[in-house]
Amino acid sequence: MAERFETESRKLLGRLRDVMAGDDPGQARLDKITHLIADSIRTEVCSIYLFRDEDTLELCATEGLNAEAVHQTRMKMGEGLVGRVAKRRHVINTADAPNAKGFRFMPETGEEVFSSFLGVPIQRLGESMGVLVVQSKEAREFSTDAVYALEVVAMVLAEMTELGAFVGEGAAMSARHSQPSMLRGTVAQEGVAEGHIWLHEPRVVVSNPIADDPHRELERLEEAVEEVRVGVDKMLQMSRDAEQRQVLEAYRMFANSKGWMRRMQEAISNGLSAEAAVEKEQSIARARMESVADNYLRERLSDLDDLSNRMLRILTGQGADTGAEMPPDPILVARNIGPAELLEYGRNLKGIILEGGSVGSHAAIVARALAIPLIVQTARVTNEALNGDHVMVDGEQGIVHLRPDDTVVTAFRDKMAMQTEALKRYASIQDKPALTECGQIVELHMNAGLMADLPSLESSGAEGVGLFRTELQFLVRNQMPRRSELSALYTRVLDAAQGKRVVFRTLDIGSDKVLPYMKPTDEPNPALGWRAIRVGLDKPGVMQMQLQALIRAAQGRPLTLMFPFVAQYEEYRQARAALDKAIARETRLGHVIPDDIEVGAMLETPSLGFAPRQFFEDVGFLSIGGNDLKQFFFAADRENERVRKRYDSLNVSFLSFLEQIVERCADTGTPLSFCGEDAGRPVEALCLAAIGLRSLSMRPASIGPVKSLLRRSNLEEVRKVIMDARHRGEMSVRPAIMKWLAEQG
Repeated sequence: MAERFETESRKLLGRLRDVMAGDDPGQARLDKITHLIADSIRTEVCSIYLFRDEDTLELCATEGLNAEAVHQTRMKMGEGLVGRVAKRRHVINTADAPNAKGFRFMPETGEEVFSSFLGVPIQRLGESMGVLVVQSKEAREFSTDAVYALEVVAMVLAEMTELGAFVGEGAAMSARHSQPSMLRGTVAQEGVAEGHIWLHEPRVVVSNPIADDPHRELERLEEAVEEVRVGVDKMLQMSRDAEQRQVLEAYRMFANSKGWMRRMQEAISNGLSAEAAVEKEQSIARARMESVADNYLRERLSDLDDLSNRMLRILTGQGADTGAEMPPDPILVARNIGPAELLEYGRNLKGIILEGGSVGSHAAIVARALAIPLIVQTARVTNEALNGDHVMVDGEQGIVHLRPDDTVVTAFRDKMAMQTEALKRYASIQDKPALTECGQIVELHMNAGLMADLPSLESSGAEGVGLFRTELQFLVRNQMPRRSELSALYTRVLDAAQGKRVVFRTLDIGSDKVLPYMKPTDEPNPALGWRAIRVGLDKPGVMQMQLQALIRAAQGRPLTLMFPFVAQYEEYRQARAALDKAIARETRLGHVIPDDIEVGAMLETPSLGFAPRQFFEDVGFLSIGGNDLKQFFFAADRENERVRKRYDSLNVSFLSFLEQIVERCADTGTPLSFCGEDAGRPVEALCLAAIGLRSLSMRPASIGPVKSLLRRSNLEEVRKVIMDARHRGEMSVRPAIMKWLAEQG
């Protein structure tokens, strides 16, 4: 029976190939295909539904249902059995469709006389493109062989749809990658940009999904798998990196998986080419990946996805170098990207759009350092975008306008022009202090992490570097940097600052910042785990090496450093003792010691806000790390989009806690600053200044907007608005502040 269906499937695919080879228009092709499938599967009905937009399916061709229903019958994602197949991307096979869960009666189709229903998703690389349906009057479940044969056909239909074989009138049959598309994501670095798409990983196009010679296709598959196996074994022999070896071991496991190989061989036996068989398995893996919650399983499915890409490039001969030239205004699109790869592109990029990623990822850190707009978690972008597509990135709203129409282009360019005018206005106050109308001066500093940031120190109007992230130099390398390399870098940073204060934060790794050469720790909640100062105190050799590099880099000049993620006074004392030890060693070696050393700590945990008074008297200065402090205060992971946006920075309880810290520091004379994303948002910065914070550190591009608002505001009035909202019992002061700002014009 299975052999008969394999033969029938190959016959059907052969007939489909003949239809594809003809010069019929798209609608005629679809009509012929539904007739061929119904005839081959021996059923009365075959229908093809395609998406007209991301939420709506449209009946585009049918054999057996009322012809008048074509292009008239539509349903939403999840609606009816067809919509459920599309949403879940799973087969529905039932002998009694009218009584099946989710059935929706559509009288215009005449389908009420058909009892049996088999729906198969038409999908490519995890993207749902439509649904293929067969129905019959006889009440029966379709056989496993029939289901498999229909899945093979659906795979071919997906490839043909991608290649534009069914282009016709109406939205559902419009050419793919030609219509305007608006995609939503999460802002990881603000800013707006216009340019053209540059794909980090070029798309692999399967142009021959149907096999001419199944035996030859099986040989090609085996040759490709063997090439991958040999390549992985060679890389394993050469690799000394534990994490890389773990990934390669996963590759080898899949490459030697008999089940994976058998499924691809079955697909070829049913008529698919070797590359189509690989992509069929890849599509199934991607669909599973989106529905799996377990991180380990998601990582393994991701490994399989990467291995499939290697196989496809071998089989199609389409390498990473496609011959395409990078546009002069590239907007980078990738599923994900590491910091080293991103730094290779450098400031050439106008914007970055990632299908994965997070606001705290390595890529986001580098994008902020380079001041490149970045949007993460942008679903479907790698499937939607093609090299050279016109794109507009709204890094304020988290929106990507792909192939925008004229009205969007006009509105977007107006927005960019307004921002350009605002930049000119900010430039005019570049050398002026952030002096409020009530006579208070707020010091504005910039955050940095790369030498590329330092030119912004003068042009932004920053008074110094409030945070220099030293971990970036560790993250972008494949091995631990040497002390001499770090010392030379820190020297260049201080030289570039030209006497302005630079606050070096010691190595802040762990959580989402794992070094490529550092053995990963299996922690259930890394943000609350072994990270930052905890790593430094447990690995004193690394901390000593970095402290010595900083001391030598100062070359007798003043040095300012702070320790990250200090949760209790004892940790600060231990870190300070490590610094004293490093100074003593450098003195013994005859090296020049800084003429003044300021030593501070980052207050990123609520516990440090309640530290003993002696801590506040002992520490040289404090910098509130707003990003981490907020997530721990609200118990809301800032990497988790479901909860991150629930909690407002201007929440009354959070502002009250910050105010307590301000009061404690004022009582002990401890210099205090606020560092984080909120410091660079004008409204939030205004409120922070109003509760007593007189030093803020932010990305360079934010200094102009923040300074502009501060210079036009009276902090005493703002503080009164905050106090009144608090007395009224409001959860957040934001509505009251926005109303006040509107009244001020």
